[in-house]
Amino acid sequence: MNHAPQLYTSYQQLLEQSNVMLRLATEGLWEELIATEMDYVSAVQKLAQLTQQVAPSAVTQEQLRPLLRLILNNESEVKRLLQIRMDELAKLVGQSSIQKSVLTAYSKQGGHVLVPQDNLDTSH
Repeated sequence: MNHAPQLYTSYQQLLEQSNVMLRLATEGLWEELIATEMDYVSAVQKLAQLTQQVAPSAVTQEQLRPLLRLILNNESEVKRLLQIRMDELAKLVGQSSIQKSVLTAYSKQGGHVLVPQDNLDTSH
């Protein structure tokens, strides 16, 4: 039995899912991206099982190669965008930690603000 059409359809569906994930990452819709990730992982696992059951012929592999290349390119771009987002979040967490340290130091001063005051001599 020839599984090439089923395999090709599965790759096309995976490409569609990876396109959706790339769009979500590009638009900064991180929660939606995470929600679609499980469907994507499930589709990859299904595809891996299908490929293990019946090894695709050399001709089928050549037909699938462009789809796989697009899928891998999308994955790389999503990972790149995720890394940028993680760096942004790390920076925000760092700033939050600094603010917390400042507030802790401030509260140890008993709430007294130590600021320089102008010495305005009104007698001149």
